[in-house]
Amino acid sequence: MGKRIVNAYKTVNKDQAYGLKDAVKIVKENATAKFDETIDVAINLGVDPKYADQMVRGVCSLPHGNGKTVRVAVLAQGEKADEAKAAGADIVGAENLIDSILSGKVDFDRCIATPDMMGLAGKVARVLGPKGLMPNPKLGTVTMDVANAVKKAKAGEVQYRVEKNGIVHAGIAKASFSEDQIYDNAKTFIDAIIKAKPAGAKGTYLKKISLSSTMGVGIKVDTTAL
Repeated sequence: MGKRIVNAYKTVNKDQAYGLKDAVKIVKENATAKFDETIDVAINLGVDPKYADQMVRGVCSLPHGNGKTVRVAVLAQGEKADEAKAAGADIVGAENLIDSILSGKVDFDRCIATPDMMGLAGKVARVLGPKGLMPNPKLGTVTMDVANAVKKAKAGEVQYRVEKNGIVHAGIAKASFSEDQIYDNAKTFIDAIIKAKPAGAKGTYLKKISLSSTMGVGIKVDTTAL
């Protein structure tokens, strides 16, 4: 553990659960690296994602964006390809984009496709699937409204999916954001996870929440107040 983290924990009780606003304040104050650290929320859920009725997956639009530059690829042709380009997509293509992906070039963070392109997209499912980039109608990335999907992705819409150990996490802000902006984004993300509670979840759903920055302290958040 670095000297900076040790010093930070001298003023913070790492075993105490703080209210979300207090947790935001502490994390921001201790995000003192020489770069703009990412603020991350990690939520331990009372689910077993190996069962379909306990899967937690979706998208969340953050009110202040997440501060990340998102590169968006769109599988489309004709008019829809033109719409994607006009909306700010970084890469737009059809067969040529598929060939590029198959050659190992995956230089994007989000992949959107029109429904008619999904047959073609199947060729790269083994490449995009493990990276969480495969277009999916449940995530709004298979759509005819490609312009809106591109704009949302660019604006800081985050995708989330619970891991096999029951944890879901996301980078929801940058340390340079104001405390109010970080709080708003964190609260919005947590609320989205609460609303996404699956039918098969039994017992305590929100087991533990922590807020941290890339190089800073991790702070427990009091789930009872949420």
